[in-house]
Amino acid sequence: MDSTVKTRVIKRNGEEVSFDLEKIVNAITKANQEVAPIHRMNEFQIIAIAEKIASQAEQTMHAVNVEDIQDMVETGIMEMRGYEVAQKYVRYRYKRELTRKSNTTDNGILSLIDHLNEEVKQENSNKNPVINSTQRDYMAGEVSKDLSRRVLLPEEVVRAHEAGIIHFHDMDYYAQKEHNCDLINLEDMLQNGTVISETMIEKPHSFFTACNVTTQIVAQVASNQYGGQSFTLSHLAPFVDVSRQKLRRSVIEERTEAGEPLNEDVIRKVTEHRLKEEIKNGIQTIQYQLITLMTCNGQAPFVTVFMYLDEVPEGQTRDDLAMIIEEVMKQRMQGVKNEKGVWITPAFPKLIYVLDEDNITEDSKYWYLTELAAKCTAKRMVPDYISAKIMRELKQGDVYPCMGCRSFLTVEDSQRNADGSHQFYGRFNQGVVTINLVDVACSSEGDMERFWSILDERLELCHRALRCRHERLLGTVSDVAPILWQNGALARLEKGEKIDRLLYNGYSTISLGYAGLYEMCVRMTGKSHTDPEAKPFALAVMQRLNDKCREWKEAEHISYSVYGTPMESTTYRFAKCLQRRFGIIPGVTDKNYITNSYHVHVSEEIDAFHKLKFEAEFQKLSPGGAVSYVEVPNMQSNIPAVLTVMKYIYENIMYAELNTKSDYCECCGYDGEIKIIEDETGKLIWECPNCGNRDQNLLSVARRTCGYIGTQFWNQGRTQEIRDRVLHL
Repeated sequence: MDSTVKTRVIKRNGEEVSFDLEKIVNAITKANQEVAPIHRMNEFQIIAIAEKIASQAEQTMHAVNVEDIQDMVETGIMEMRGYEVAQKYVRYRYKRELTRKSNTTDNGILSLIDHLNEEVKQENSNKNPVINSTQRDYMAGEVSKDLSRRVLLPEEVVRAHEAGIIHFHDMDYYAQKEHNCDLINLEDMLQNGTVISETMIEKPHSFFTACNVTTQIVAQVASNQYGGQSFTLSHLAPFVDVSRQKLRRSVIEERTEAGEPLNEDVIRKVTEHRLKEEIKNGIQTIQYQLITLMTCNGQAPFVTVFMYLDEVPEGQTRDDLAMIIEEVMKQRMQGVKNEKGVWITPAFPKLIYVLDEDNITEDSKYWYLTELAAKCTAKRMVPDYISAKIMRELKQGDVYPCMGCRSFLTVEDSQRNADGSHQFYGRFNQGVVTINLVDVACSSEGDMERFWSILDERLELCHRALRCRHERLLGTVSDVAPILWQNGALARLEKGEKIDRLLYNGYSTISLGYAGLYEMCVRMTGKSHTDPEAKPFALAVMQRLNDKCREWKEAEHISYSVYGTPMESTTYRFAKCLQRRFGIIPGVTDKNYITNSYHVHVSEEIDAFHKLKFEAEFQKLSPGGAVSYVEVPNMQSNIPAVLTVMKYIYENIMYAELNTKSDYCECCGYDGEIKIIEDETGKLIWECPNCGNRDQNLLSVARRTCGYIGTQFWNQGRTQEIRDRVLHL
């Protein structure tokens, strides 16, 4: 009897363990001892049941839930005609279920404190689940989820979420009235002053001070919401000249006191030299403070820095912005030192560089910045790229950043700046609910008429769930987060004023997410959505999502938008739910993950240019946010190839990134790609190919997870997805 098969079992607390045959034998034996001797099974019958279950579990080719195992036990006992034993087993199981239901939150909290919960402990690849501040956030999250399931959310939404039919994102923050992500109005806060922790912060008198204040604003914002945030370097650019004039006065004073001639050329050169040093120190402050700050949710701020030259007027201010951008990329290329003193790739801040006419060709003024961006991407995986050309086509002529990794605001004619331009900074997203398109396809069993009917039903369910998110925020008073609602990050409301008017008419968005377009097509058509026969169906589904959002928006004056969901732990959860509901369907439910949004499947052979061109059509139909990527090898010695891809992005797709590897083994100093292998139990783990080190504490691994870089490792589903990725270049 072999009790060491590779099958994995998911326990009720989320822990994933190896299948143990002895536990099956022991459970049946205990039930067997509870009945009269005349009705007992013999030892060989018990072992036969256990071995049959082991065989069934192994044939599933995926981790099975403990409830599934128990169902198999019941069936196995009945097949052996052990009816009295089966009755005892069912009663025991029922009593245990009642005990568990009396307090499910305790078990969830205790399992994450003991670092056992596979889903919770790795739900965010930038949170270290061991440290106290992260655990405190997770503990609060378990309480919030419990309250949300039992009290705050409708039963139909909870049931659909638990079954993996939809995903109600960030339920661990739902009990509190917090929103998702936003674009900080840094310009207003720096130019007009703000208040941080009841302390007045006036307009900075230097670039360095402006950088310092920015980091404090970012930290405060991050602690009052649960999603990402973005700010633009253009809002810092005016302070370069503030410092320039201040430094110039200082140079003149020094030379006057020293009796030196006031040579204009010398004054200018000394001033610019000191100015560049201040810019360097200011950017270093931003980089190191944002990496080392710890917000109340146990991680560094999830922040994106936007670099767009044409966001400021041509001339001195644009040249100053170029200096800032140059310094940001130089410092990011260098990386940061870890505790061992090794230069590694940090996860944040995420960088976005806008490609436009003045930096996209070799003879353009700022081409040197584009070359620097290419080198930075090849080494550190950022910046990512927005094509101003394509974005203007899709966004009514506007170019602006996403909120965090991919969530984009909609262009709203009702939201204008004082000069009449569309407003983006200061706006935010209320939250996300994602539809599992693979489940729709599997539920319809391949029947097209049923598919569209089920899709419409599920979309209305998502609509009701999104209304829950919206209504949870209604009535929130500005006092709950002064930095957001009173002191300029998102608004300048009065104390005691409700935020309700910011939830309507386009000031904020709310997102209908979607996942698994590829697997949906395989189930319904037998083909990938890259196939010309399946592509029209995929586009039609995307159009239906957009039509529904438009319908809801017109009826309610709430800005619903379609959002290409970045799934981290959700990809694993959806996959497990699908396997449980529908079994293993080749090409559809046979992985521990499902495909993010509209992406080409990670294992599908396709070159970088065809992938970007293909996905551009679907990106257009995700106005609430989406990002495409190409998987590339180490490109540090082939910068011209990186620039070729960047130029292709400029001409063809709005928002894209290049995925490479940036790893380090602390045991042997290996700085190549750390590999994913299966251990003796069948679990996917990371291993240094040079020395065999498997200790995650001694491995530095950075991978693009879903629009942003992750550095704290991933659950089994995402790890399998990373392993399956093929190169596109």
